[in-house]
Amino acid sequence: MLKGRDLLSIHDLSVEEIEEILALAQELKAQQRGGKGYKLLKGKTLGMIFEKSSTRTRVSFETGMYQLGGQALFLSDRDLQIGRGEPIQDTARTLSRYLDGIMLRTFGHDNLVEFAQWATIPVINGLTDLLHPCQALTDMLTIREFCGKNLRGLKLAYVGDGNNMANSLMYACAKMGVDFTAATPEGYEPDAQIIQNARADAHKLGTFISLTHDAAEAVKDADILYTDTWISMGKESEADKRRHDFAGYQVNRALLQLAAKRAIVMHCLPASRGEEITADVFEENAGIIFEQAENRLHTQKAILALTMGD
Repeated sequence: MLKGRDLLSIHDLSVEEIEEILALAQELKAQQRGGKGYKLLKGKTLGMIFEKSSTRTRVSFETGMYQLGGQALFLSDRDLQIGRGEPIQDTARTLSRYLDGIMLRTFGHDNLVEFAQWATIPVINGLTDLLHPCQALTDMLTIREFCGKNLRGLKLAYVGDGNNMANSLMYACAKMGVDFTAATPEGYEPDAQIIQNARADAHKLGTFISLTHDAAEAVKDADILYTDTWISMGKESEADKRRHDFAGYQVNRALLQLAAKRAIVMHCLPASRGEEITADVFEENAGIIFEQAENRLHTQKAILALTMGD
């Protein structure tokens, strides 16, 4: 169903397509850990365009292509004429003649959408300021591993900045039947259009999407607590203000005690211990957090195989 398709937003995926991604990701993970591998993309090349630097995105996509039998090309904006003003449509059409797929990690979501409109090969959203779908799909796989395959009825509480992670988690939870609550300071809420879209998706499954400025209210009886950095890339000039505004939104032991008894804590990394999460809570959940990090590899391999495979 995904062959030849772009993956720009979880909102564009059906529940069946998400299930297909997660099932293949689990299969590929088991094969890799068993010392085997599927060369599903032998002879294929992925172009990876980075306007934002990354540890997990670059290494997981590059390694994933290698494990699937293909190769990946790292392309920073300094390596491309797009960094010197070449129109996006020209770069997209040119690269479509050379490559089998493109992963783009950029600032403006509009640039990603324009790139995909002109490309004739699959385009995968590696992250924009608006959305981070690969991470949120990874998170659904991780929650299944720790909370059981049937996600319906679980509650995820997101505490912190209403950023691209909050937006994408909201979409993923709405599609998978997970109740979602975001606790953010005033002025840092998730995107209004995404809230509207997610609530429409959630209504079909009887799932709730709610927003609050009270972290304690958000995490009450939650099965999953999720947080992200307060200072996303490109927001460094706001660091002092953000630390002040987010002071009451730290995932710490007191907050965790309000959640469900066996609640898990997740973080998409990188983490700033002592800011959005305390060191003790992070380390107690490190097994989950780094399994979550590993799952980027397996989930993205599934996405690559399904969109770029024969």
